[in-house]
Amino acid sequence: MKAIPVADSVGMVLSHDLTKIVSGKFKGPAFKKGHVIQPEDIPVLLSMGKDHIYIWEPPEGHIHENDAAYRIAKTVIGNGIVHTEPHEGKISFKADYDGLFKVNKNAINRINSILNMCFSTLHNNFPVNQGKTVAATRVIPLTIEEKAVIEVESLAREYEWIIKVTKFKPLKIGAVITGNEVYYKRIEDAFGPALKKKLDSFGYSIEEQIYMPDDINRITDTILQLKENGKELILVAGGMSVDPDDRTPGAIKNTGASIITYGSPVLPGAMFMAAELEGTIILGLPACVIYSPSTILDIVLPRILAGELINREDIIQLGVGGLCQNCEICFYPNCGFGKG
Repeated sequence: MKAIPVADSVGMVLSHDLTKIVSGKFKGPAFKKGHVIQPEDIPVLLSMGKDHIYIWEPPEGHIHENDAAYRIAKTVIGNGIVHTEPHEGKISFKADYDGLFKVNKNAINRINSILNMCFSTLHNNFPVNQGKTVAATRVIPLTIEEKAVIEVESLAREYEWIIKVTKFKPLKIGAVITGNEVYYKRIEDAFGPALKKKLDSFGYSIEEQIYMPDDINRITDTILQLKENGKELILVAGGMSVDPDDRTPGAIKNTGASIITYGSPVLPGAMFMAAELEGTIILGLPACVIYSPSTILDIVLPRILAGELINREDIIQLGVGGLCQNCEICFYPNCGFGKG
């Protein structure tokens, strides 16, 4: 460390906190360790009785943690993300709009394998609102060898993106609620309200909702009608079990749609179906969507709303982390469900 006259200290880095005391009002750090002294800081330091300060001169080839964090942030930031100014060496990344947060896991792992790097994110495919903090970065020491930052910058050029937010797309949505018990008004429909609640949370609504009995041909025709009416996402609710009276899987297949999956390694949500018909996504939804706060639908729906076409491999990979713990109070998506 080296004692420097305050008047000559602009641009230098404090090696320790400087405490300010205002009698009866305040006691705490006016400037923290690692702060880079600015011209406007000089009068404040002098008023605190600091004619000299102790600074730590970074070794040759090192840069300050704030500078390192800023360069890393500029390198990795992707679409739909903004970053804060450095604060005590850390920069935070926030969603610039509502959407789906995407992480390139391989790139993040490679960054964190570089000595003294720290890059933390939310899980991949995390639905976020504008302003949500999605990631943060810093380096561990007060200064770091510049070559480590250069390595991050070089690594980042190998990827199209590292972190980004994909904006939710406008979608025309239709629903077919199946089951004799609902169609003939033996019981009150519970699927419609459940689907409305889930879609409302993303700012979407069901434009057409049609009730059908357990008639495979009528269900098929209704799905095709919704398709003809321009629906880009069709939710077919109920009738998804192995019971002979449940006709939804056969009805979806009979539309000529390409079946992405029938069944998933997610609980609740094993009897889930996904299909694609000339650009329209058709989802067969099991009864768990009614009674469970979080199911397979909550995992795949944000990705579909973000314009992604789910494939079978995506569904297979949901097995690890696909067991809901049925917490007394559901905190999804702020939990491990669906995030293997």
